Amino acid sequence: MKALYTIIGLGFVLASCSVDPKIEPDVPADSVIEIIPNGWPTPHYRFENNAITSEKFKLGRALFYEPMFSADNTISCGSCHQQFAAFAHAAHQYSHGINGLLGIRNAPALQNLTWNPSFMHDGGVNHIEVLPPAPITNPVEMNETLPNVVAKISASAKYRDMFRKAYGDDTVTTQRLFRAIAQFMGTMYSYRSKYDQVKQGTRTFSAAEQNGYSLFLQKCASCHQEPLFTDYKFRNNGLSVNPAIKDSGRTHITRDLADLYKFKTPSLRNIELSGPYMHDGRYASLMECLNHYTNNITASATLDPSLSAGIAMTTQEKNDIIAFLKTLTDTEFTSDRRYAEPIP
Repeated sequence: MKALYTIIGLGFVLASCSVDPKIEPDVPADSVIEIIPNGWPTPHYRFENNAITSEKFKLGRALFYEPMFSADNTISCGSCHQQFAAFAHAAHQYSHGINGLLGIRNAPALQNLTWNPSFMHDGGVNHIEVLPPAPITNPVEMNETLPNVVAKISASAKYRDMFRKAYGDDTVTTQRLFRAIAQFMGTMYSYRSKYDQVKQGTRTFSAAEQNGYSLFLQKCASCHQEPLFTDYKFRNNGLSVNPAIKDSGRTHITRDLADLYKFKTPSLRNIELSGPYMHDGRYASLMECLNHYTNNITASATLDPSLSAGIAMTTQEKNDIIAFLKTLTDTEFTSDRRYAEPIP
């Protein structure tokens, strides 16, 4: 028995003398850079006037998850844009704002945003650095004012310290706020899916995925163009008008009836994770989306001409297209700790 206690005691001594595990920095200084994957076009937004640093990125990440942006300090950008759902709002047709209020549109996924020439389903914002004011000031989202946001952030010792590290002094301005958020959101790169690995020659599609890819190129790629899987254009894809909402789409911005019921073509990257689908979240599954294009096109004066006869697809073809669409899922992106909510 004495020998047993000696062995146990020795074990404790050895454990106490073992080397502590290496603790990696939260965001390594060299881990946040501008990325343009091979074969991708030049991004619409570059960082020449907003030089990327780890401190600005960390500030932007903290602000993305900061509920003080809302009037009652309960709603952050991250409330409606969840990493595990490719920064969409999982299982929510419409996201909840302050006081449980609901808007009329589905929260879009966020990824590869520097290629976007416009933002929101109707393109109402045309620059990534002025994207935050839209949800902040929307009465059914955050319902706050920009002066109040600046005042609340300025009153925080944590943020004054973060601004000092990022900008050299602790002065909080809207430009600094929005540029920091642009660094965080602008470096949300998703380019490591199975599809990308197949294109790089390191993996191969299954038979169903390959057939689905061929069908996708025939039937879908005119609007959802590789490698970003969108053409960023505004189209009426034949959805019936929701009578409870009567969303006019792009016309809400342009006031041009030629844009009636047109919405921006969404990227299909990570589409498996970002449902429900369409601008109003009316479809819960990818199969419902494909069924729309074969059976449910609503004719109107602004319907996209390519959809006038719908898109012919058999059930098997739809299953194969969905198999391909799932290869666009980037689990490295959705599990990358750099994008996760910081631990206090």
